[in-house]
Amino acid sequence: MDMDASFRSAIVNGDTLKMFVGQRVRTVLKVQHTQGGILVGQSTDGHQLTIRGASEGRESHYLEVVGIADNDQSISAESCKDFGDDFDADAFNGLCKLVVNVKVKEVFL
Repeated sequence: MDMDASFRSAIVNGDTLKMFVGQRVRTVLKVQHTQGGILVGQSTDGHQLTIRGASEGRESHYLEVVGIADNDQSISAESCKDFGDDFDADAFNGLCKLVVNVKVKEVFL
């Protein structure tokens, strides 16, 4: 199956987001609050991220966000999915480390 490259997204956490500014990314964060159409959350590795255009996320729930990285702390959301309040952040961070590993990078991008 041939995947359209325009729909690919790098899997990132707060630390690796800076490597993909201007590109489509996918991350998971824990919702802290929403204010004026902007969602603020904590990445699985403890960074505070701002999500513009996100659907309302429930406070303390994990939210998957796919969108364009505006900068090292902000994403313009294209889609969001509520993952509930039970998510393995350590496993996700391990996956993020794999993504930046040159030997396996092409598998995930």
